[in-house]
Amino acid sequence: MAKRRKKSTRRQSRLASMFIIVAVVVVCTASLFKISDLYNESRELTYTEKTLETKLEQTELDRQELEAREQYMKTKQYIEDVAKEKLGLVYPDEIVIKPEE
Repeated sequence: MAKRRKKSTRRQSRLASMFIIVAVVVVCTASLFKISDLYNESRELTYTEKTLETKLEQTELDRQELEAREQYMKTKQYIEDVAKEKLGLVYPDEIVIKPEE
């Protein structure tokens, strides 16, 4: 009877060991897939971050350009330039010379 019990215990021990090994392999495989997914997501987010930073810099440059244009539009020089270009107005003491076409 002791022999049977010993064989039974060995079988259960082997079966438990195999089950633990399989469980560890499954957990490790699942972890590797998750790590791979997280790495890919991290790369995508890094690319998106760089793209957004570039857009932010460009937007800041555009804002500065618009502010400079706004300041220019508040000057007398801008009003004169628009009056000359679009309306064809000149000062009384100016002579307009147009090239022949």
